Amino acid sequence: MTTPDRLEVGRIGRAHGLHGEVAFTLTSDVTERVARGSILHVGDRPLTVVASRPHQGRWLVRFAEVTDRTAAEALRGELVTADPIEGADDVLWVHELVGARVLDPAGTDLGPIVAVEANPASDLLVVEIAGREVLVPSVFVVERRDGGIVIDPPEGLLDLGAG
Repeated sequence: MTTPDRLEVGRIGRAHGLHGEVAFTLTSDVTERVARGSILHVGDRPLTVVASRPHQGRWLVRFAEVTDRTAAEALRGELVTADPIEGADDVLWVHELVGARVLDPAGTDLGPIVAVEANPASDLLVVEIAGREVLVPSVFVVERRDGGIVIDPPEGLLDLGAG
C-alpha cells in the first residue's frame, strides 16, 4: 500500500546470504533509491540502505534494520515505497498517468490511460481510444497540459483501421 506522499519504488524478493541482504527489484530507473543512506519504507516501517549492488538484473540490498536471514525472509514480496525526490517535478509517475486523459498536440481528447506496461525500450501507455486499447510508447509524451498528457506519435500509430 502506498501513502499519498510516497511512491512505489520496488519490491523485495528472496533473502540472499545469511546477513540480511535481500534481492530487490526496482520499479523505476532511479537507482539512487538504493544508494547508501537512502530511507525506504515497507508499510510504515522505515528501512535504511547500508549497502547495495547490482546482481543479475536486480539489486542486492542490505538494510540497517534487517540483520539476519530470518528477518530478510520475512520481507519477501513486500512493496517498497519512498518519499518523492525533490526537484523531480518534471518526472511522470505511473500513479499520475493511470486515469489521465491523453491529448494530441491540437488538444483533442483521445481517451484515458488505463495502464502502463513495462517494456525494455520504453514503457507503454495503454490508452483506451474508441473502445479499443492502444499501446503508445511513453517516448511520444511531449508535455502535461490541462490535467492531461500530450502525445505526439508518428503518423499511423493511432490508426485503428476497420477492426
